[in-house]
Order: sequence, then C-alpha cells, then structure tokens
Amino acid sequence: MRQQLSTEVRLDPRGQLLRAAVGFAGCSLPSYDRALWALRSYMDSWDGVGRVAAGMHRQGYDLQLTQYDERGWRATFYTTGMEHSPASAIGTGWEPTPWRAVQRAAWDALTRLDAKG
Repeated sequence: MRQQLSTEVRLDPRGQLLRAAVGFAGCSLPSYDRALWALRSYMDSWDGVGRVAAGMHRQGYDLQLTQYDERGWRATFYTTGMEHSPASAIGTGWEPTPWRAVQRAAWDALTRLDAKG
C-alpha cells in the first residue's frame, strides 16, 4: 500500500491565536467591554498592522497593502515565495482604514486555511 503525502494545512498555535485576535477585533460586541476595547485599540493601529503582518508571515504568507486615494485600502495575503497575482491571493480585504483591511484579509486567509484543514 502506497502512503499518500498529506496536503492539509493546519495553523500552528500562534496562527490559532492570531485568528482569535483578528476575529475578536472585528467582533461587534459593546464598546464598554474593556478587554475588547483594549484589543481593538491596539489592532486598529500601525503597530497592529505590523503584528498581523508578522504573524501571517510566520504562517507562510506575504502582505500587499495598497491605498486607493480616498476610496480606501486593499490588503491581500499571498503564499510566501509565490508570484503575487490576483489568482494566487489567499485572503483579501477592502476597507476605509489600513488596519481594518489587513484584519479582514487575515481573517479571510485564516478561515480559508481552517476550512481546508
């Protein structure tokens, strides 16, 4: 019997934590929740963008972030080392702010990965 190689993609513990943080940052819980407010305050900043980008890079993905005048920001995650074309995008987000675009794109990528695993 021939052994098949597994093509499953699973998030490591850091990836699972990143998915939780991005998910809660996009949650619509009341703003008086202190823990959620603290998470959102951090994630909705350039530091938060950097942390999400670094976390996604650890999972094997590169970030492309583009501003379109006053229309908003598009964030796209691609597999590291692959040609960056629209067809190879693993997660995308279009939002008025760069941090929300990055969070949406990361959420899109991480939930797709989870669905495959």
